Amino acid sequence: MRQLTLDLQPVAPPSLENYVTGSNGEALTALAAWLAPDNREPLFFLCGERGAGKSHLLQACADAYGDARIDPRLAKLSATADLCAVDHLEMLDDGGQVVLFNLINRVRASGRRLLLAACLPPRLLELREDLRTRLGSSLVYRLRCLSDAEKRAALTELARARGLALSPTVIDYLFARAPRDMRSLTQLLRAIDQFSLE
Repeated sequence: MRQLTLDLQPVAPPSLENYVTGSNGEALTALAAWLAPDNREPLFFLCGERGAGKSHLLQACADAYGDARIDPRLAKLSATADLCAVDHLEMLDDGGQVVLFNLINRVRASGRRLLLAACLPPRLLELREDLRTRLGSSLVYRLRCLSDAEKRAALTELARARGLALSPTVIDYLFARAPRDMRSLTQLLRAIDQFSLE
């Protein structure tokens, strides 16, 4: 017989506090400084490979979030927010590139801010030259994926916060059989916690 539990532990939304920093301390410090109300720099650009946490940080910081992987024309992005974020710039189509170019100009003129992310730095993106030049004028920081040791430490700490004690053997087992990105590992940990309650 299976005991049903109430879902009393909803998934925490992305925040700067629940981002696992690893070796990205400099980028996170720069982002926090850029988010300060007195900062007037309009553009901040994060690049790095998949799984480094770019989307997490954009969703944590922005009032309006657009994902070019889902919406390559940026048709659904609210351009009136104080802090907009556009993720996966490498996936923008021609129309989306025009929208982003115009958004950058409006942001600069209005004193608002724009947080951007892509897998590559601006100079290497296959975008219109005028857009690439605008992106290149932003503050650019590279995020690095967590090492396996950092992921193990983070997983152990997340488990401890849930009241679970994961031995190194259990973590070895998970690492050998599950995807190693932090999103998947966190979801797996939540499933283990739920199963332990049932």
